[in-house]
Amino acid sequence: MSDKNTVCLWFDGNALEAAEFYARVFPDSRVTAVTRAPADYPSGRAGDVLTVQFRVLGIPCLGLNGGPGFPPTQAFSFQVATEDQAETDRYWNAILENGGQPSACGWCQDRWGLHWQITPRVLSEGISDPDPAVAKRVFLAMMNMVKIDIAAIEAARRG
Repeated sequence: MSDKNTVCLWFDGNALEAAEFYARVFPDSRVTAVTRAPADYPSGRAGDVLTVQFRVLGIPCLGLNGGPGFPPTQAFSFQVATEDQAETDRYWNAILENGGQPSACGWCQDRWGLHWQITPRVLSEGISDPDPAVAKRVFLAMMNMVKIDIAAIEAARRG
């Protein structure tokens, strides 16, 4: 492990499957190392995947196959800034089509329980617009969305 700071994510035995999915879907993502158990242990066998080192959009992560004890919550999420509707749709659909669940305001959950915010840059810019009326319109438009619709955000921004 060469990175000084790494996000450690707890999985229930499927860290490698998740990391391989992230590597297929997101740019600058890859599996970098897999550590397997050198011997049998109380909850597993020799050869079981213990940890997976990977990157998601350049962020170093360690997937720890720790078991069912600590499921992920929305207290941690990946926020992915997208440039256009095609990119937004690509990430959103990849997560949902692979067993994920939609939430609200651009959030979704993947099949391993991790949460994702698929956030078009135009949304972030609109909510932080220096004109309070614009920011409010964009915010209220977002509050009625599941997946973010960039055309609707741009329309709200224009008024």
